[in-house]
Amino acid sequence: MENFEQKVTQLLQKEEPFLFIIDFKKSKKLVYSFEEAARENIYFNIKGVGNDDLLVNNVADKKPILLKPKPISKVTYEKAFSKVKKEINNGNSFLLNLTFPTPLKPGVDLKEIYQKASAPYKLLYKDNFVLFSPECYLKIKDGNIFSYPMKGTISNDMPNAEELLLTNKKELYEHNTIVDLIRNDLSMIAKNVRVNKFRFVEKINKGEQELLQTSTEIQGKLPKTWKDNFASLLLKTLPAGSISGAPKKKTIDIIEQVEIMPRGFYTGVFGVFDGHEIDSAVNIRFIEHINGQYYYKSGGGITHLSSLDEEYQELLEKIYVPTF
Repeated sequence: MENFEQKVTQLLQKEEPFLFIIDFKKSKKLVYSFEEAARENIYFNIKGVGNDDLLVNNVADKKPILLKPKPISKVTYEKAFSKVKKEINNGNSFLLNLTFPTPLKPGVDLKEIYQKASAPYKLLYKDNFVLFSPECYLKIKDGNIFSYPMKGTISNDMPNAEELLLTNKKELYEHNTIVDLIRNDLSMIAKNVRVNKFRFVEKINKGEQELLQTSTEIQGKLPKTWKDNFASLLLKTLPAGSISGAPKKKTIDIIEQVEIMPRGFYTGVFGVFDGHEIDSAVNIRFIEHINGQYYYKSGGGITHLSSLDEEYQELLEKIYVPTF
């Protein structure tokens, strides 16, 4: 049986389009041709590139999806939050992305959620999970590699939301930390790594509302032979810094101690090669179906400047389906 690296290399060299999916711990690494994915009931769309034209449309209306979340209590969140702050104060982490699962009763299946969701990066993995991510992870075009870490979130309903976001010291610290981490990650696999555009504001569709989030564009130059070992280069950079933290290895150890459910494919990555270019996303805005129960997995970055109330509210703000 071909392993992940071998199959990715073969498809790249043949210039045959494919989908790849990797979980948070890099223990599950999947690759499919577009047709193979459809046969496995795996559908995806990255900015118009995908196979979901093969998905039978079962959406009969445009009614919004009511998730009916039952969030964890602030007391439960506070226990993990306090442990994280202690680790940060002890110098074991500078930034840690803390996540929790929220039970849902959406009243519709994952297929309908996928078809109603509007996002640049969408993936439906069988009856296991659906995601509709706003965050690009890596792009490769003309031998250049780009990353777009997204850190810093605020509801656009707030007065002067953009100014509040850009002047928030905690959000600036968090963004700077992740940009430095991603620059270092890209420097392991590329040369001439640089920041092209720092901390620009993007509007994220939240159905009837909007979130504002800040992103940065980072670019590097790949070796001419990148197609020969793209899979190993990609794996070197994972898990993504924006949804783990810094320093990465120690922070991941802390995450495994404080979070109450394994992340699985949540906060992993997925992407496509369209025959010429690669585009990929961080697996966020994520609903998982486990033993008959639906969970929305969400979270945010914790630093020494974080407050309990604001971080708990951010976790709740990210529980939504961005419908058309």
